[in-house]
Amino acid sequence: MADTTDQELSVEEAEQLAKVESDGSALAALVEDLSSSSRRKRQFAARVVGLVAHREPEMLTPHIDELVDALYRPEAQTRWEVLDALCLLVPEHAKEVGGAFEGAESALFDELSSTLRLSAFRFLCLWGATDRSRAKKAWPILDEAIQCYHGDLEYRDMLGSLHEYALGKIPGEVAEELAGRIAFDAENGKGSYLKARSHEIYETLVKRFKLDAPKRRERKAVADDSDEE
Repeated sequence: MADTTDQELSVEEAEQLAKVESDGSALAALVEDLSSSSRRKRQFAARVVGLVAHREPEMLTPHIDELVDALYRPEAQTRWEVLDALCLLVPEHAKEVGGAFEGAESALFDELSSTLRLSAFRFLCLWGATDRSRAKKAWPILDEAIQCYHGDLEYRDMLGSLHEYALGKIPGEVAEELAGRIAFDAENGKGSYLKARSHEIYETLVKRFKLDAPKRRERKAVADDSDEE
């Protein structure tokens, strides 16, 4: 998730940000625009919400439900801006932002936007790292995403979030499956970054959880009706 600087702001964004920071009612109106019938309004509101999150994330805590709801807008930008904002709320409000799980899962497998997929992956890693039960809930989806996007450009950045997840409050069985999943890249990854980053995550997990020959997650095949009969 890239940092947002003042140099990147348009005049309209800078003016709205200043207004929101000085007037609580302006923030409420901005959040309301996330459900506007106008795509442009929604995108602009999401952009400023992201700016607010980078500067004063606590301002957004009364509006978490509205942010979660915004994850169901059709355009990718509104969703990735909101997911990035929610990422900044995770450290202090992991329980409250848990309602974003389903929206993030849907965004993670969006077919059109790699930026949206990356934001969703980061959110699920950060949220999952806060608690053992959350880690177990997030892991099967993260594991599927690792397999889906392994060869894509955004996978490099996904590895950074995966490292944060590996350092979090994850249970031993998840650590073993994650280590098993990336073991091949840790030894044979194509490209110096992929191999080095995967090796770093692998070694972190092996040492932290004292793993011996970790195994990756095996998915069970769903039996068809004839098999059940």
